[in-house]
Amino acid sequence: MQTKRSFWYGIAIGVLGIVLFSSKAVMVKLAYNYKVDAISILLLRMLFSFPFYVVIAYVYGKKHSNHVVERKDYVWIVFFGFVGYYLASYFDFVGLTYIKASLERIILFIYPTIVILLNKLFLKQPINKIQLGAIGLTYLGIIIAFWDEVVISGTDTYLGGFFILLSAITYASYLVGTGWLIPKFGVMKFTAYAMLVSCVCVFIHYGIIYKTNLFSFTWEVYVLGILIAVFATVIPSFLVSASIKMISSSNFAIVAGIGILFQLLF
Repeated sequence: MQTKRSFWYGIAIGVLGIVLFSSKAVMVKLAYNYKVDAISILLLRMLFSFPFYVVIAYVYGKKHSNHVVERKDYVWIVFFGFVGYYLASYFDFVGLTYIKASLERIILFIYPTIVILLNKLFLKQPINKIQLGAIGLTYLGIIIAFWDEVVISGTDTYLGGFFILLSAITYASYLVGTGWLIPKFGVMKFTAYAMLVSCVCVFIHYGIIYKTNLFSFTWEVYVLGILIAVFATVIPSFLVSASIKMISSSNFAIVAGIGILFQLLF
């Protein structure tokens, strides 16, 4: 009974995390109205998130896990932090400069199918008939929605769609990796460490390539940056990690499909 209760609790917090994540694209599109580029709003997102993760990493870093943590596990955290929340976020933010937030969520919805396929390929997890049917319906729906948007918005949709597809692939890789790393480190420690890696990657990217004055934006951009950081990054990142620990990355990926409904509502 406790296991069943835990499973449904995992679904509930996963849904909440996805709902909060879904608000990100809408707020990013709002920020673009103030002439801010993708890497700058991504920088603000990570800059305002950074203090939260530092504090959590410090507090939970002192706690010992029941599992044996090896040096290579930290290497994997660096890798998945780089791929999952740096590359995936960057590709997503760039893609949003070309397509609507609603279409972004539709294309990004492909990542649950990628999670299932990666789990099958690398972790030997079986794919049942229901999952196969869901995968087929997913791709069919995406093709229909994408084709209609190309007709309306033009060929820039292809470029935007390509970046969102890259975001989906990199984020799916992150979810698969979290499935076996979270139990070793614990939800709080793993999430904080991975997100700190992502923050540092964004800081380096911005420092090397971009020369925009960080204090030159309007106040609305900073407010949106704070909202994205707190409500669409910090809080949902821990909710998603906790959900994956409880119900597995494959099940979470399927539950995450509800995000498209809430993003359309947003």
